[in-house]
Amino acid sequence: MKRKWSRWSLAAGALALSATAFAQTPAQTPPTPEMVSFACAGCHGTNGGSAGLLMPSLASQSKESIVDAMKKFQSGERTSTIMGRLAKGFTEADFEAMGEFFSKQKFHATNQKLDKAKVKKGAELQEANCSRCHLDDGKDGKDDTPVMASQWLPYLQMQMDMYLSGARKMPEQMAEKVKPLSREELDALLHFYASVK
Repeated sequence: MKRKWSRWSLAAGALALSATAFAQTPAQTPPTPEMVSFACAGCHGTNGGSAGLLMPSLASQSKESIVDAMKKFQSGERTSTIMGRLAKGFTEADFEAMGEFFSKQKFHATNQKLDKAKVKKGAELQEANCSRCHLDDGKDGKDDTPVMASQWLPYLQMQMDMYLSGARKMPEQMAEKVKPLSREELDALLHFYASVK
């Protein structure tokens, strides 16, 4: 005997099937730190290893330095062309996730053509002036101090120019050490940091 289905029974069946499918859909989970980092890869490289001369590597930066930088970009305290706008689209939890991810990535060493005499002079200046905050020749940072080692020289020079012009606020401890140095000495210091592997 053939079973006849009414429109009502078909509709009820479809509704029950939809409800079952909906009930089995897992609750939305927050993005992982790696997922949040994907937003940074276009400029800062896969896993934070920058290939762009004016972009810093984020790999091995401390969580604190990344969170601090992102908050300053978001508030406008740190001037930028792009980062200020991008930072407004993230939450503090996103900043924490970014910092967590990049702090665990392998140090990114670059290969750059540098002036050997400046590198040698810069090594002396680092030891005498900067080694208390920029630890292990700039491979590590104290608290929220960023990793300087092996960053691209044009990026380091651009940031130093911003500090010296007042476009970027220089931390007090840094200012005490930087202000007595000449432009030539500062350039030597940046050559040294760019050279560290």
